Amino acid sequence: MEFSVINRSGQETGRRVDLTDDIFGIEVNEHAIYLDVKQYLAAQRQGTHKSKERAEVAYSTKKLKKQKGTGGARAGSIKSPVFVGGGRVFGPRPRDYDFKLNKKVKRLARRSAFAAKAQAGAITVLEPFMFDKPSTKQYIQLLEGLQLAGKKTLFILPQADKNLYLSSRNLQRTEVMTVDMLNTYNVLHADQIIMTESAVEPLTQLLSL
Repeated sequence: MEFSVINRSGQETGRRVDLTDDIFGIEVNEHAIYLDVKQYLAAQRQGTHKSKERAEVAYSTKKLKKQKGTGGARAGSIKSPVFVGGGRVFGPRPRDYDFKLNKKVKRLARRSAFAAKAQAGAITVLEPFMFDKPSTKQYIQLLEGLQLAGKKTLFILPQADKNLYLSSRNLQRTEVMTVDMLNTYNVLHADQIIMTESAVEPLTQLLSL
């Protein structure tokens, strides 16, 4: 599967890169993607929710009324869940929502996510470039040159580029990540993947593991 390398203005440079069909041309495994995204989102949950149960409510322990002769049901404590302000029955407790997912499934999910983007033509290969200094204006001009302004984009770099990262940090709907930080959720969340020509080889090596 070949993709044209374009420059910052969106024009073709005449060079082409080959994205191996063993990775970008495979059949998309939607169930593996589902499991990996589910695990990623579960791991993002703080799990700090908490409600007070009967033993934790700060009320008097005095028996409310006598046991018999009132014509109503027995009531031994105002902490009972049947009263307003009483403890909650089986309320939420702090917990960890993360769960284990096999490495092979995660690798298959990541491959499938990139294969889906490649087969949909949602990958742009850009010639290497550098910003002399952080500039949000230049980053916006870059997206406009690629006709991607307003779209959700994921910019993939072979290694960290502080100027490019700072240039994009204040913008919504765009994210800059290095190859080793990629995950299935971020790939699927973007409308368009932008990767530099120098990121193709390390990305292929990562997905080949």
